Amino acid sequence: MESRHAVSPVLGVTFIALLLAGCVSTGPLPENESKNYKERLITRTDGGLTVSTSVLSDTESETVYGVPLATKGIQPVWIEVENHDDIAYWLLSPGLDPNFFPASEAADAFAGDSIQSNRRLTQQFEQRAFINPVPPGGTVSGFVLANHDEGVKMVQLDLVASGHLKTFSTVNNIPGFHADYHERSAFTQERYTDAEIVNYTDDEAFRAALEALPCCVTNKAGTRNGDPLNLIVVGGVDDAFPALVRRGWHPTEATTAESIKKMINSVLSGERYRYSPVSPLYLYGRPQELALQKARDNIHQRNHLRLWISPMQYHGKPVWVGQISRDIGTRLTIHSPYLTTHKIDPDVDAALVALIEDMAYSQNLAKIGLVKGVGAASIDEPRENLTTDPYYTKGGRGVLFFDITPTAVVDIEFLPWEGEEGSIVKEAAKRRIHQ
Repeated sequence: MESRHAVSPVLGVTFIALLLAGCVSTGPLPENESKNYKERLITRTDGGLTVSTSVLSDTESETVYGVPLATKGIQPVWIEVENHDDIAYWLLSPGLDPNFFPASEAADAFAGDSIQSNRRLTQQFEQRAFINPVPPGGTVSGFVLANHDEGVKMVQLDLVASGHLKTFSTVNNIPGFHADYHERSAFTQERYTDAEIVNYTDDEAFRAALEALPCCVTNKAGTRNGDPLNLIVVGGVDDAFPALVRRGWHPTEATTAESIKKMINSVLSGERYRYSPVSPLYLYGRPQELALQKARDNIHQRNHLRLWISPMQYHGKPVWVGQISRDIGTRLTIHSPYLTTHKIDPDVDAALVALIEDMAYSQNLAKIGLVKGVGAASIDEPRENLTTDPYYTKGGRGVLFFDITPTAVVDIEFLPWEGEEGSIVKEAAKRRIHQ
């Protein structure tokens, strides 16, 4: 569906870049920019195993290795394993990154003409590598060289022994990235008082609370409705967000002069921009806590979602209210503060089903439900979002329940929350997931 405002994408980003070049600041550096990578370790324990992980920034990796690893798309991940069991474990590096770089290959990427110098470089890389096994009662630490990410990195560690498997997942922040969320507060319910938080343990009461949520996001003043609030995420940093990152969802950058420059380069080169900014939308009187996107072929095409932390919990887990849609183009508009916007696929239910299918392969999706709340809008009488793009929907919102324990696709539970608004979406997702 072509918009009446459609223009050349290159013209659009060039115009907005010229407009904002003099008024966009780079903003403060992330809070962990000045910290050493060992000061931001994330630690997990399961039985007799304790693992700690940290992902190095570009600057840190060059300091540690003496060469600019990031220029070759290489990123060191620090791993430490304490083994208090009575058996040895082996770390499987492909679990972290199927295309990880062996130390010798990474060193060869910086090889020069001197054979002796190249040997020293290879030895230095090998000395820094994580070396199996982890003996009983022992501790092993070192780096696994993964492919480069910005913002956050999903670190999955699979440790195997005879008849045993221990799996750990962490989502690690990477310094140097100007994310559009506040690192400390974005993933918690700290903004709410204990009296404001309601912990639901009854499924029907929880369903009713979800159906009572507003239908849509709003503008900053709260005077106009926009995209539908068609997504609920139950979970947090230990299950939901590792699942999203594992499936290729990335955080978005804040809108700064640097991110605008990257956006222009992406348009001109035709390459993907995995972290391109999104505009703020409003719920609870505030912009989204977190925006994530899954880049497709280029900057004009992406799946993206926005999430707001709610004052609800489900059996003690945080509940996020969200909006998901699929971008299929870009255009100029007077309805955005940046004067440019992505055009959405009008079938917003298709974007929701695609996310459900995607999360089914994440290993952490345990249950799926569908509830009322959005309200139906037909293809013949669509509603409009805040930038006047039309959309249609059966009116349901998907509820995704995540758990830290891995769940196979065939074991995902479909809650019996059926209704006219959600049944078509549910049946489509169920049929396609189990094909």
